[in-house]
Amino acid sequence: MGEILRLQTPLRDEDVEALRIGQKVLLSGVVYTARDAAHRRMMDLIEAGKPLPIDIKGQVIYYVGPAPAKPGRPIGSAGPTTSYRMDVYSPKLLELGLKGMIGKGKRSKEVIDALVRYKGVYFGATGGAGALLARSVLEAEVVAYEDLGPEAIRRLVVRELPLIVVNDVLGQDLYEEGVKRYSRQPQAG
Repeated sequence: MGEILRLQTPLRDEDVEALRIGQKVLLSGVVYTARDAAHRRMMDLIEAGKPLPIDIKGQVIYYVGPAPAKPGRPIGSAGPTTSYRMDVYSPKLLELGLKGMIGKGKRSKEVIDALVRYKGVYFGATGGAGALLARSVLEAEVVAYEDLGPEAIRRLVVRELPLIVVNDVLGQDLYEEGVKRYSRQPQAG
């Protein structure tokens, strides 16, 4: 899987159906940021039957709370946060049309099942490489929940954001496969 796939948001079913764990992706287009507090507020709106502040159909949410931008830059360091904190919210957002999520770390069985059911993908971004990842961000604008500061929902325009497919529409898990692959004991001769 040495080939790098270039993808453009918004994502369609066909886009995510073609992805497999371990595949390297360069993502371009619009990506939204949201973490725990923003997800909680979005779920409150859903439960109240109110519209979300962003149209999530076909979109990708990046779990990041970026650092303040330096002069001349649209965003500061933008490394991924641990994804499991969003697991309780993710299946519902996938049901409503979300196509992708970006973060770090494992996802729950419920999220992986929802990726299969609603045709979504979970991408991993390299933790500790926030300054490098921020270079892919061309524009950043707060679009909801400004009072949350770094955890506000931002609309990012990204070019070739480097990612890897961690969970795909087949229910495969790169973390599980990696453990299996590298835990095989050498055969005694």
